[in-house]
Amino acid sequence: MTTEAPWRRLLAEFVGTALLVTAVVGSGIMANTLSPHEVGLQLLENSVATALALGALILIFGPVSGAHFNPVVSAADWFLGRRTHTGLSTRELAGYIAAQSTGAIGGTILANLMFALPPVEWSNKERSAGHLWLAEAVATAGLVLLVFALARSGRSTAAPAAVGAYIGAAYWFTSSTSFANPAVTLGRAFTDTFAGINPTSVPGYVLAQLGGLLLGVALLLALYPHVVHTDDEVLVTHPSVSNPATGTANRTS
Repeated sequence: MTTEAPWRRLLAEFVGTALLVTAVVGSGIMANTLSPHEVGLQLLENSVATALALGALILIFGPVSGAHFNPVVSAADWFLGRRTHTGLSTRELAGYIAAQSTGAIGGTILANLMFALPPVEWSNKERSAGHLWLAEAVATAGLVLLVFALARSGRSTAAPAAVGAYIGAAYWFTSSTSFANPAVTLGRAFTDTFAGINPTSVPGYVLAQLGGLLLGVALLLALYPHVVHTDDEVLVTHPSVSNPATGTANRTS
């Protein structure tokens, strides 16, 4: 049992993911407008806006849904919670992924409309290469490790700043500019702008991200083998209720 109705949690994941992708795509369009001949400056503007927006969105939606905004994070939460019955259920996982995916598409459409572009414009930006897939696996593994290391060490309150900082940095240390999110990857196929990705490149990125999920979970279990109640706090501490059978707190995200 949780303190938040399922529809509120799904709404939070939908709106939060939509606003995240709006920030990614919208800041990319603005960066290209303001600095049309400076690719490095465009990336800086895009990465800073994304990092700041992500931190703020985690603070807004974390107490409602856990602020996953990412099927990889939700899948890791589902898997890691199997032993202690604290993670998402299979049904909840399916709902989260659906909300995140549709939210990402909606966020791209919103960004396109705000800049007077067609609501849907398939990207022509090819992103298919082995080094890009490797970068996506590394970025995703690092994100999973960060999120759940914070939870397992009782530092979930640092998630807004830490996750935002990691994603902002990963824009620069990965050749793929760190999508690290299957829903965001899908959404970015709907815009032919700075942040876009050709639809044919999406499957390769998603497979690489799933590989990063497996690597991140493996590293987490090796480095943080002991399951503690703070696994319930992904991404931020949020209200919970006591489980009378175990004496531990149930997830509300």
